This record gives sequence, structure tokens and C-alpha cells, in this order.
Amino acid sequence: MRAETERVVEDIEKSLALLRQRLGWETAEHRLEELNAMTEDPELWNDPARAQKLMRDRQTLSDALDGYKSLAQDSGDQIELIELGEAEGDEAVVADAEAAIRALRETAAARETEALLDGEADGNDTFLEINAGAGGTESCDWAAMLVRMYVRWAEQHGMKVELMSESAGEEAGIRSAAYRVSGHNAYGWLKTESGVHRLVRISPFDSAARRQTSFASVWVYPVVDDNIEIEVQPNDIRIDTYRSSGAGGQHVNTTDSAVRITHLPTGIVVTSSEKSQHQNRANAMAALKSRLYEMELRKRNEAITAQHEAKGDAGWGNQIRSYVLQPYQMVKDLRTNVETSDTQGVLDGDLDAFMAASLALQVSGKSRAEAQAAD
Repeated sequence: MRAETERVVEDIEKSLALLRQRLGWETAEHRLEELNAMTEDPELWNDPARAQKLMRDRQTLSDALDGYKSLAQDSGDQIELIELGEAEGDEAVVADAEAAIRALRETAAARETEALLDGEADGNDTFLEINAGAGGTESCDWAAMLVRMYVRWAEQHGMKVELMSESAGEEAGIRSAAYRVSGHNAYGWLKTESGVHRLVRISPFDSAARRQTSFASVWVYPVVDDNIEIEVQPNDIRIDTYRSSGAGGQHVNTTDSAVRITHLPTGIVVTSSEKSQHQNRANAMAALKSRLYEMELRKRNEAITAQHEAKGDAGWGNQIRSYVLQPYQMVKDLRTNVETSDTQGVLDGDLDAFMAASLALQVSGKSRAEAQAAD
């Protein structure tokens, strides 16, 4: 076997070793048998929330085991083909098997990253908030560009994106927007994006075509499952209604349908501005509970504090990632030092490399400063 192919096989074996570790391979089959037995309990659905969680846990474990076995089997088959082709001098068989095993390395790397998503709420849907920061109209336009980037990323991963509320900028773009992103491991992936994002470019709003720096903040927190109880005292919240804005229609702005909930002890403010005030109230309360739950998660899980170190004002010195479009093309994550010159690809939603590196950093337990010092 050629040295290059041997390195590919070694990479796959390393990924398989990590997958076994994350699965708890020695007990995984037994745990799946226990979950299967529990799903056969005729009284299971007397508690729908518990039943749904049990079914989801069983499916997640089953998929992980099947994925590992398939990857290990395919890798072994291709190695045998390479050895057989080399023994018989069949270069065509060897070339095909080598191409297949290189593709398997990519699959193994993707599964390895997925295995990092084992946090308490990683499998949940997520709320995504984007707010323009320092920079006026420039930052409002930058916030709109970030919205497009994340919508593209979500669509590429088969996720559903629902607009919860939006506040337009005075001249262009958006001042703020909130979305719900639904899909497999939505929170687990997007949690890596929380922080301040910095853009450097030639301003499209400056007649002198000067270079401008803009900032926008991204906040991500998980949608709380029905089986997770978050208690909100009525005296701790203030509920305001106001007229939602929208385009067209004779009834626009004639009723106070939008809802804003302020959590007084923490200062958290959430909004929803769909057509139904009843639905807005439910949406806003769900968002508030999710924000409170995310705060509790951060307190209990010190291993992921690195992602929150940059959550200050959306301005200088607080950014987690820089997007430079002028005088050169570069996107660089300041936590992991991952970078690329394909700025258009990133703005079109190609974020997986940044997310995977950030997830690996969180699991390693290193701080942002330690990671940069080790680079």
C-alpha cells in the first residue's frame, strides 16, 4: 500500500477511535437494547414528553452505531480491495479503491465532528439573533449580510428557518432580527457562532469609496424542549404590545399585535411580531425560557465558556471572526485561527470548517488565549 494511502487509512482509523470513545462503544449496544425494551412499555405514551425524548435518544444512538459500523465495514472492504488489486497487479482496482477510501476519509471526518455534538441541548432547534453594532448604516447592511449567510447555511443543511421578528435599518439593512432554526443539531452547530463579527470593505454607501469597518453581534440559544421546565414568575416579566410593521395591505398597523417581553431580573428582552398576538405571546415566552435555559447551561458547563468570551459590545476588541474584503480577501476566526481566502463562499454559507474547529476547541477545554498561543 502506498504511503499516501496509508496516511488516509490512519486518518480514518483515528476518526473511528474517536467515534468509539464518544459512543462509549463497550456499552453502546447494551444501552440500545435497554432503550428498545423501554419503547415497548405499553404505558410509555402516558407521558408524551418522556416518550418523545426516549424515542429521540434511541434513534440518535441507533444512527450513531449504524454510522460507525458502516464506516468501519466500508473502510475494511476498500483496504482488502487495495491489497487484492496490488497482489494481482490490477491497477484499475487499486485506483478505484484508493479513490473510495479518500472519500471515506471525508465521511469519517464529518462523523467525527458530528460526534462532538453531544452537549445537553446540542440536538435542539435554536433561536438565532443578529444585531447591528457600531457603524451605523454600514453595520445594518452587514447584519443583513449575516442573515443571508446563516439562512444559506441552514438551507444547505436541510434546516428550516422561521422569522420571529425584524427591525429595519433607517437607510438599509436591518437593525436587528430574530429567527428560529429547526433541524438536526441546529443548536449544536450554530452555538459556535455566538459573538461579534467584524467586516472590513469599501463602503457601498460612501461616495468617496473609503474603506469602512462594521460590526454585528450574533446570539444563539437553544429552543427548550417541552420536558425541560423553566419557571418564570409572573412578577418577573413585563409584557408590552405594539404595532407590528409590514409591507402592504389595508389592515397593516391597525392593531397592536406584536409582543415584547422583558425579564426584569436579567434584563433579557424578546420580541415576536407575527400576525397573531396570541401566537406572538407564545413565541416570545418560548424565546425567553430558552434564553434563561442557555444562561443556566453556560453556568453549569465551563468547558464551553470560550465561545462566550467575546460577547461584549458589538465593536472593537470583541470580535470572534473578521471578514476582510478590502484590501485583500480573508475570513479568519480569532478563536481557532482557521482562515480562508474564499470570502464569497463563506458569505454564501460555507461555514462548516469554522464550526468544526470551534467545536473541537470547546471539547479540548482550551481557552481562546491558550489556543492562540499554541498556534
